[in-house]
Amino acid sequence: MNINWTEAGMSGIILIKKNGTGRFVPEAVIDLNNNNKILIQCDFDGTVTVDDISFMLMDAFAKGDWRAINDEYNAGKITVGEFNERAFSMLGADKKEMLDYLKGKVVIRAGFKEFAALCEKKGIRLVIVSNGWDFYVRQILEDNGLENVEYHSAETYVEAGRLQVRYVGPEGRVVDTEFKEKYVNKFINEGYHVVYIGNGTSDLSPAKGAQQIFATDSLLEHCQKAGLNCMPFNSFHEICQVINTW
Repeated sequence: MNINWTEAGMSGIILIKKNGTGRFVPEAVIDLNNNNKILIQCDFDGTVTVDDISFMLMDAFAKGDWRAINDEYNAGKITVGEFNERAFSMLGADKKEMLDYLKGKVVIRAGFKEFAALCEKKGIRLVIVSNGWDFYVRQILEDNGLENVEYHSAETYVEAGRLQVRYVGPEGRVVDTEFKEKYVNKFINEGYHVVYIGNGTSDLSPAKGAQQIFATDSLLEHCQKAGLNCMPFNSFHEICQVINTW
């Protein structure tokens, strides 16, 4: 796919894409006059990382059919909070065992480090908001020299000798659903132009609330089915090319 960007005078930036006939067609607009505060909300598992880290850990340590629970979640029968509560109860390992297991197995999507550096250089606020678990998100960022990247994820804690998980929304209250959506809404209410980057089913609803979407994998398929404008990507190098025009 050939992607080209052009500045539209002083009013903003228009994304144009060469379609199958060779013609360039509008894809998205960032109005820089009305809002020059840009915030990028980015998913983690399967977006920053190539693989879903929670799935890797569940496959390695869950004692039971956790994927049946995941099927219920994907079908919309249970919330992400209920999924984590039930799936977590199957885990037969502590945090240290799981982090040790991940050593040498985690692959960061190409270009993410450069992308994070570019956001910092351009004064774009980058925030990872993830349904994943805090202990591995934090460790993976630190291992890759990205410890200064802001992130919000599921909080893990020990209660009655067992590892538990909960989501705490931006208002400081425990939430069972719409964790990512609540952050999108918060950032928009703070006056940010929100750009969303994601890869999965859980990214569709929050992406709908953003002003611009970069999508890959199943999120791309969902956006196309829903008729949402989005830019496909395979690596963060492609997103960096776009940001360099802002």
